[in-house]
Amino acid sequence: MPFSMSKSSLPVFEIGLNALSGVLDKAAAFVAAKKVDPAVLLGWRLAPDMFALARQVQVACDQAKNGAARLASAEPPKFEDNETTLDQLKERIAKTVAYLKTLDTKAIDASADREITFPLGPKTGHMQGGDYLNHFVLPNFYFHLTAAYTIARHCGVEVGKRDFLGNIPVQRT
Repeated sequence: MPFSMSKSSLPVFEIGLNALSGVLDKAAAFVAAKKVDPAVLLGWRLAPDMFALARQVQVACDQAKNGAARLASAEPPKFEDNETTLDQLKERIAKTVAYLKTLDTKAIDASADREITFPLGPKTGHMQGGDYLNHFVLPNFYFHLTAAYTIARHCGVEVGKRDFLGNIPVQRT
């Protein structure tokens, strides 16, 4: 089976977001066991100019849904960015994964050489679909996924590499 744009993106997003949901489950158990205010964890950041944990989760979801939608020539749903609890962030992740499953894989596969236009701060960016996926969407997705994981771990949530990798399809012999 040939490798394609949809196979390079949709499973990556689904596995990564489901792994992030698992990290949030461990974060919920951590704050309950340590009697920590969950708002403290959600507002934690690694540096003053970085996004807090809640925003990292929101942006990871946005990179997946918006990037995949642009590749599929679809209009992504708009999320309000108003999550204030771990459960609400998990709901956002679940909505994102559900949306990704609705996208037309053939349209994504046909996007490699199509110009993609996307917001880039106050400006507009333009890239070929393959470059957009490989050099913009995936790196940004992994950056925010990693930042969320790192914030949780820094705060004491017991997560490791397997939690970050999630349920990857590995055949064991």
